[in-house]
Amino acid sequence: MRKIPESTVRRLALYLRYLEESSAGGQVTISSAELARRGGTTSAQVRKDLSFFGSFGKRGLGYPVAALTGRLREILGLKSPHRVILIGAGKVGAALMHYPGFAERGFSVAAIYDRDPRKIGSRWNGLLIRDVRHLERDLRREPTDIAIVVIPATAAQQVAERLVSAGVKAILNFAPVQLVLPDSVAVRNVNMALELETLSYDLTVR
Repeated sequence: MRKIPESTVRRLALYLRYLEESSAGGQVTISSAELARRGGTTSAQVRKDLSFFGSFGKRGLGYPVAALTGRLREILGLKSPHRVILIGAGKVGAALMHYPGFAERGFSVAAIYDRDPRKIGSRWNGLLIRDVRHLERDLRREPTDIAIVVIPATAAQQVAERLVSAGVKAILNFAPVQLVLPDSVAVRNVNMALELETLSYDLTVR
């Protein structure tokens, strides 16, 4: 399978959001220049990004909004819902559970896990917080696409390995540690301290 740059995939997600907004506003066609403004890039880059996946639109006429929206949803794997589990019932986990964007994009948080006995058995948004000791057993009965890891760095690697052994193929990692996992597992790291440090640098050079 042809390797697609991660930067291209991220821009496709931005294009999709703009297409959906345009469709809601009744727009029928859209130009590469409009998509470029949304993606923070150039018209040439938009055309290059889309060319990885075939031919879209006609020169001088732009892209049909409905057709391109459907194709991008297919490319990004959003045609079918994804079952998601959350590991970590702390403050960040609570914030993620209340984020409406997951359900809107087809990501259904189906289970929450923690190791704190004071939290196990309570409910968030109607979901029972389960004991992380039962993770493998539950995943055998309820196969899961994606796991969101929101636990301390000291426990993240071990839990990630357990997830992989139980068949999870994609992990969104909020723990401040670089996970070492097989190449067959998709991992995205969300390091908030790193992002703040990057912003701090941006402030010093402006």
